[in-house]
Amino acid sequence: MPSYSYRCRSCGDTFEMNRPMAESSAPASCPSGHADTVKLLTTFGTVSRGGAAATPSPPSAPSGGCCGGGCCA
Repeated sequence: MPSYSYRCRSCGDTFEMNRPMAESSAPASCPSGHADTVKLLTTFGTVSRGGAAATPSPPSAPSGGCCGGGCCA
């Protein structure tokens, strides 16, 4: 079951709730009983099961167009 993070606008407390995705936008009360809360945007990480470590690809070189190296010939 997914975990969602919330922040209480009344007391500033940040808390998490486990709830089904179908209830992700339902109102949530903070542990102190305040009802004025906002759902926070959270991120998650993933784990690769491959044997080799992933390497980032090198940035691509500019190609043509204005300021791409082709106009100063």
